[in-house]
Amino acid sequence: MAENAAAAAPSPLKIIAGADSFGAELKDALVSHLRSLNIDVEDLGTSDYYSIGAEVGRRVSSSDSSDTTTRGLVACGTGVGVAIFANKNPGVFAATCLTPADALNARSINNCNVLAVSGMSTSKESAVEILDTWLKTPFKAPCPASGFKPWEENLSCFLDKSMIEMPLIGKNDKLDNDSSGSTCSICCLVKNRELNPVEMIPGGSMKIVRESPTSAIVRFKAGSVEPAHHHTFGHDLVVLEGKKSVWNLTKGERFDLTVGDYLFTPAGDVHRVKYYEETEFFIKWDGHWDMFFDEDLETAKKAVGKETA
Repeated sequence: MAENAAAAAPSPLKIIAGADSFGAELKDALVSHLRSLNIDVEDLGTSDYYSIGAEVGRRVSSSDSSDTTTRGLVACGTGVGVAIFANKNPGVFAATCLTPADALNARSINNCNVLAVSGMSTSKESAVEILDTWLKTPFKAPCPASGFKPWEENLSCFLDKSMIEMPLIGKNDKLDNDSSGSTCSICCLVKNRELNPVEMIPGGSMKIVRESPTSAIVRFKAGSVEPAHHHTFGHDLVVLEGKKSVWNLTKGERFDLTVGDYLFTPAGDVHRVKYYEETEFFIKWDGHWDMFFDEDLETAKKAVGKETA
């Protein structure tokens, strides 16, 4: 669906922002600029370029509010990596823009809804100019690619058609992956199996795939907290869906995980977990599963509240 310029948008604009360490400073400057324009910004902070790019893209892709137009802003060293992974989500049209002309073309031709910028190649002043151009340029506006003239009728019709067809790319793939013919081995393990509640942790459910060494599919509801605990055996996990943070209290480390991220926790390490949205992951222990709590749930919730405040 074509968007109008930000100033004339029929609905309020919201920007989901994020960066890796090479783009964090530039992202912060642009977030401040957006807020100075009274634009609603949700800053997801800093993570690996592939994780933050994919997460911003996922949030833009899944936004379905008719009251708000949601776009994304991502930054890394080159602006390329975050764009690649943002674009893995259906309906996301991320473009790396190094000049205002790039932003003008990207909005006019591609209806770009995620702006990617380079923390290593672009000054803050230039980035603000790029961002302002991206915000103000409507779809099919005269741009360098059109010679700064209105698009000819045949090209205008093509661009209109692209707005219908482009958002469908990737959606059929998702439907295919959700079908009974899915070739994902881990997805097949849990498909059509009922997950059983984890009575000791509210909001959790689990399906044992193998008893010893234990492997399982685990799911937690948004907002759930795992109190600090440890296991006799170390475990590996891969996030299949959602977003979580793991605090390894033994080593004093924090890990923010999203789809595709992997984490190994050694035997005996005390760790606490917070789930920000409904999250599913595959986990494999080095031996038989067990769990020993090192604090109660209320203590854990208070500690997580301080960490995420």
